Amino acid sequence: MASQSAPHDGAELGRYLRARRTQTSPEHVGLTPGAGLRRTPGLRREEVATLAGISIDYYVRLERGKETRPSPAVLDSLARALRMDDQEHRHLRELAARAARYIGEPPPAPSPTVRPHLKLLLESLRPNPAYVISRSMDMLASNPGGLALYAGLDDWPVKHRNLARYLFLHPAARDLFPDWDRQIMGCVARLRAVAGTAPDAPDLTNLVGELLLKSADFSGLWERYEVTGRKPAHKTFHHPQVGTLTLTSQALHVEGTPGQRIGVYTAEPGTPDHDALLLLDMTAPAITHGKQLPHPPS
Repeated sequence: MASQSAPHDGAELGRYLRARRTQTSPEHVGLTPGAGLRRTPGLRREEVATLAGISIDYYVRLERGKETRPSPAVLDSLARALRMDDQEHRHLRELAARAARYIGEPPPAPSPTVRPHLKLLLESLRPNPAYVISRSMDMLASNPGGLALYAGLDDWPVKHRNLARYLFLHPAARDLFPDWDRQIMGCVARLRAVAGTAPDAPDLTNLVGELLLKSADFSGLWERYEVTGRKPAHKTFHHPQVGTLTLTSQALHVEGTPGQRIGVYTAEPGTPDHDALLLLDMTAPAITHGKQLPHPPS
């Protein structure tokens, strides 16, 4: 049975090229802007085509989603022309591969189920805050400190707890992160990178649709189509219960369960930051089977 390439795949590749072109200045690629105002933000299509050594007609077809099989050499030339870093270049290749291949049955959605041994692992990491998140940043499981670190996240029902939703829509997030602007940029870049290669996945489209509707900050960053997540090795929290603490963050992919990651925060023992983690762990409500247990009545 013959299958046909999904019509939106080339369009996603075109959207990415257009976003990178309009955000690349002539000066950044060694061109002289010329006199007067430029009607086009960033580079013109003909400038990208010239820098990449391809015809303007071919490049226009790429941006319009009508050309879905650019060669590896063309992709490399476009990446150089647009000064893409390694992660942006890799994303370009992934979008081109998706546009070129024929789509059969869609892959199964990532499982939201966290295996029991992972929950035991989260408990064993205490007092270090730790959690399991999905590719769309749903918090699927956590130890007590992992949930309590995101102040106010436990106000929301379990199924509503999502770190992207928290960053953009929870009123406590801006106070928790002194570099909130940087945090949201990395968050959107991460979601963009995943959504670019799975544009129809319900877990992603539902979240993105909600945030586009409810957050102007998210909408503006989403349109930029940046996929380079500049995640800092250290993250500072202004926590309302335990004060200011700076932690080292680490993300680990879960073997055998695609789309799930473990996030862990640590601090050097004997430091004020580690003391704050101990206090956070001791005062956080217990968590069993993904549900928060209330403090016992006094």
